[in-house]
Amino acid sequence: MSNASKHLGLYGLSKDLLQNEPTLGWVHCAVLDNLQSLIEAAKQDGFNLSIFSGYRDFHRQLLIWNNKWNGLRPVLDKDSQALNLDSLSDEQKMHAILRWSALPGTSRHHWGCDFDFYDPDLLAPNQSLSLIPQEYTLGGSQYPLALWLEKHAAEHGFFYPYRQFQGGVEFEPWHLSHQQTSAAFLKDLNAETALSHLQAANAAGLNTIKLHIDNIFSQYVTNICSPEN
Repeated sequence: MSNASKHLGLYGLSKDLLQNEPTLGWVHCAVLDNLQSLIEAAKQDGFNLSIFSGYRDFHRQLLIWNNKWNGLRPVLDKDSQALNLDSLSDEQKMHAILRWSALPGTSRHHWGCDFDFYDPDLLAPNQSLSLIPQEYTLGGSQYPLALWLEKHAAEHGFFYPYRQFQGGVEFEPWHLSHQQTSAAFLKDLNAETALSHLQAANAAGLNTIKLHIDNIFSQYVTNICSPEN
């Protein structure tokens, strides 16, 4: 594996470290065994553990970011309610988007080791998943699965990077990360390099991002919860 491929994979611009599994999508090679063992363990306990969202490349994340910045996709507040973007400054809008959506080039979903999980069998007929905390807490359709994952995820090498709100990314009870693999990626991620890719792509809100790139990294990228003991 060339250093160039490994470098680009950090920012969602190469899949050379990943393999495409028919039922799982693109998964980092070092993660596949643990992912399959987690899914099988869930199955043994009666859950149809499925990936709602796994690998996303830079360009997919850029589309999400641009659509939110330009008002083409809802931006949610801490209570999962849509915000009126017209009432926000560009800096406020940036922070509002980052609460739920990573800056392209910095998303943990670029690495093939982070997954948003759900059980489609827990949804009522004609019910769709919104991927909001209320669905994973008491009374939500995914609550039984959430309890199971809390108990068993670490046994298979996974942890919750957003187990609780720490002033950056919101509480995401569906998001599990392969601890060993993601730690290596996060260590190598660089703010200036991420910014260079955003400039090349002419990302929406680029001037605001430039002014706050260091804060974005400290508040939203590296500000994760420690793996459970």
